[in-house]
Amino acid sequence: MKICFNFVLMETFNIFKSLHIIFMVSWFAGLFYIVRLYVYFSETKSMNPDNKQILQTQYKIMQKRLWYIITWPSMLLTLFFGIAMLFVNPILLKMSYIHLKLTFVFILLVYHILCHFIFLQNQRNVINFTSNQLRIFNEIATLLLVAIVFIIVMKNSLSWLYGTMAFIAVSLFLFIGIRVYKKIRFRK
Repeated sequence: MKICFNFVLMETFNIFKSLHIIFMVSWFAGLFYIVRLYVYFSETKSMNPDNKQILQTQYKIMQKRLWYIITWPSMLLTLFFGIAMLFVNPILLKMSYIHLKLTFVFILLVYHILCHFIFLQNQRNVINFTSNQLRIFNEIATLLLVAIVFIIVMKNSLSWLYGTMAFIAVSLFLFIGIRVYKKIRFRK
């Protein structure tokens, strides 16, 4: 009887884990794409009024659908299934790597809320950031994704020194890439 219960518990955990990963992928896809839409929306600022009106209207529709139909539900379901995994297997909360992951997830939630504020501004035709600032902002989600995945995959074998060095290296690579892209783009 106990073996059967443990099997059911493990299978339930694996189902929750699978759903957690699926919705996490959808959540990140939404975060990556919404900020790209913010970049495009920001670039309409310098257009002639007719083009600006047409594109801003279209971008606002795209943002609204993406944000409310994909990104928010994916975020909520990611959190739900993550909490469900902890409920089914509470021993995870005693492991230090889970605490580190949850810290990065909290930062990701703050990032999500910041994206929501930009979304609300765009819906009111307010542009407070340049396209370059938004491109840099977009890379924060990439850094968080890299950090969270490495923490979960490497678990306790991840050295703090190597992890920190890798995080800094990826950050520098992304920001250098943005600079190079900007120079190439302005040459054309």
